[in-house]
Amino acid sequence: MPQPSLMTSDLTIRFGGHVAVNQVTCAFHPGETTVIVGPNGAGKTTYFNLISGQLPATSGTVHLGDTDITSMSPSSRARHGIGRAFQLTNLFPQLSVLENIRLAVQARSGAGWGLFRPAHKLTQLKQSAEKYLAAAQLEDKAYMPASALPHGGQRKLEVALLMAMEPKIYMFDEPTAGMSLDQAPAVLDLIAQIKADPDKTVLLVEHKMDVVRALADRIIVLHNGELLADGAPAEVMASQIVRDVYLGSATEETA
Repeated sequence: MPQPSLMTSDLTIRFGGHVAVNQVTCAFHPGETTVIVGPNGAGKTTYFNLISGQLPATSGTVHLGDTDITSMSPSSRARHGIGRAFQLTNLFPQLSVLENIRLAVQARSGAGWGLFRPAHKLTQLKQSAEKYLAAAQLEDKAYMPASALPHGGQRKLEVALLMAMEPKIYMFDEPTAGMSLDQAPAVLDLIAQIKADPDKTVLLVEHKMDVVRALADRIIVLHNGELLADGAPAEVMASQIVRDVYLGSATEETA
């Protein structure tokens, strides 16, 4: 097993007397897609927020490779290789689809915002952006304002933005939330492209069992903020305690 690309050790957060995430220790590895499941209020999104820096931990640590990132801001974590997509899309709505991606490429390249950048640099940025535009199958929407895209198109664009940032860790919080059955496969295909890269680590929070089955190499189950189960999908899904706590009710909800 290679060295973990990401690890949380005894990660905990308290809100007053409520412990939302309780001493969760978990290691994630390159080339592995881990889906985090659990009932509502289990602590899944809070755990994501602790990893990406939206919330400060009460105790415990987060390591990216050998680097302790526990005290880093979300922007610093992003620069170190944490890429996060949220339940709600996070785009520049009045800019074109292509410009959204170009800005992500520009940020990753460290090109900054200078007004007197050489023309060939702009061309390189545009060409790189067009590569991610093609990967998301949004070429025909390149000059459309991002706000004019349907919901499914906006989710695809958000994944393309993450790809353009080329993070080490990809984090998706319910990537198909609010999408129709015919829209979801396009986003799942993009995540499958990322998953195929042996150098990338993918984490998903997801409720839909068909998505879990399609993408998971590994499932971890949170319940009341604690790590209840961790293992191969078939092993975790066969666990009676997991069925009792989560999978049975989820199957009923998605049936």
